[in-house]
Amino acid sequence: MSVEGTVVQFDPIMIVMLALVVVLIFFMFRNGKKRQAAQQEMQNNMRPGAEVMLQSGIYGTIEEVDEADNRVTVRSGTSTLVVHRNAVSQIISAADSVDEPATELAPDDDPAFGERVAGAESTGTDGTAAEAADDAAGDSAAGDEPKSEGDESGTSKS
Repeated sequence: MSVEGTVVQFDPIMIVMLALVVVLIFFMFRNGKKRQAAQQEMQNNMRPGAEVMLQSGIYGTIEEVDEADNRVTVRSGTSTLVVHRNAVSQIISAADSVDEPATELAPDDDPAFGERVAGAESTGTDGTAAEAADDAAGDSAAGDEPKSEGDESGTSKS
């Protein structure tokens, strides 16, 4: 029984399967490196003032980062939580991009629906402000009040 003359023949299906295994291993390593890079970037962006979401789904703002103990102090509403750095699942807005609210206009300074603002003039169909004022006066003087279902006029709302 000598085996000197036997040649190992590779089946084409075996070659394809080996190639698929190599491709899968390549993508596994590549995906792992991408995840590590994203995790490192997130850890670097963890600064006080950043809005974050914890793995439990709690949203909050970072108040303090303790690098020595790997702890993060997060404020959510009136509660303050001290969690491990890895408990932060994503950064919603970085500390540098947190915008301060504009102080020049309060939210209740907005005009109500249909209220005219001083200094702002609307124009009519031919572009004159007088015609727009006449149209507005005519609409309010016409007495177009909505009819209720109990009116004697016989009209019903649909």
